[in-house]
Amino acid sequence: MNSPQPITRRVALQSGLATAAGVVLTPVARADDKPAAAKKPTEFQIACMTLPYSAYPLRRALTGLKSAGYRYIAWGTRHVEVGGQRVPVMAADAPPAKAKELANRCRGMGLQTLMMFSGIYPEHRDGLKVLTHRLKQAAAGDVAHVLTFGHTKGGNRKLWIERFKKLGPIARDLGVLLVVKQHGGSTGTGQACAEIIREVDDPGVMVNYDAGNVMDYLNVDPTADIKKCADVVRSFCIKDHRNWPKDQDCGPGFGEIDHYRLLHPVAWTGRKMPLCSENIFAPVVARPTKPEGVDALAERARKFLEVVTRGLQA
Repeated sequence: MNSPQPITRRVALQSGLATAAGVVLTPVARADDKPAAAKKPTEFQIACMTLPYSAYPLRRALTGLKSAGYRYIAWGTRHVEVGGQRVPVMAADAPPAKAKELANRCRGMGLQTLMMFSGIYPEHRDGLKVLTHRLKQAAAGDVAHVLTFGHTKGGNRKLWIERFKKLGPIARDLGVLLVVKQHGGSTGTGQACAEIIREVDDPGVMVNYDAGNVMDYLNVDPTADIKKCADVVRSFCIKDHRNWPKDQDCGPGFGEIDHYRLLHPVAWTGRKMPLCSENIFAPVVARPTKPEGVDALAERARKFLEVVTRGLQA
């Protein structure tokens, strides 16, 4: 004799059995439900890069991000300092002590640095040397992620894998992650980057997801693409994109990317997950001519991401 099937809450209510003694009500499962044990929310760390302030001194970028309500930041590449000279935030050959000094300066302002650019392609002739030094800089400054990416025309997959296998143990020993994002060409999607990372098979090297680049360079839907790589995504470069009325990158919420769908696959990992806004600007219209205008856009990006992440985990 077959065992009786559990009565769902909906069926029980419809049939008037909800009050019947001994009836066990079983909720109807949805396709996106996860087991209760797996439902540990991701700790989204909402940050902004200093990159949107590249036309201004680094000090102004830091004070602007602090006033915009950020606790977390990511270092950009260069800033126009007093006198008009474009100065690297952290030179590739700077001693690790310099990174520690800058990170301490940021912490003194209440800002924790989550990510820094490597400034070099993995296949560059000096790629292994520079990336190794960048990992040491990051470790000295307690910067969790070092970001790298390939040329827009593609990368040398075989060499990437060879070098990442060497860099993975170094990153782990230093307590830092080397993360690889999409940048057009043969590494223009999260799926392509994930295939490389899975072949490297080292927890010291993971994927950073840049939805704006995926849509911009290859016109691929990032909300579909991220499902193919979510298991190896450990951080995001946040930028949005529009194909109309102008083909243009922009700040989160200004474009055509649905950030609820984008972040949903990584909303319950139990991990810390940096969300570092790289582009905060509005599409079509001119960019601000004063730093206060950048401050306002940085604050808007923060509030947008806070609403989205709160909603996903409500």
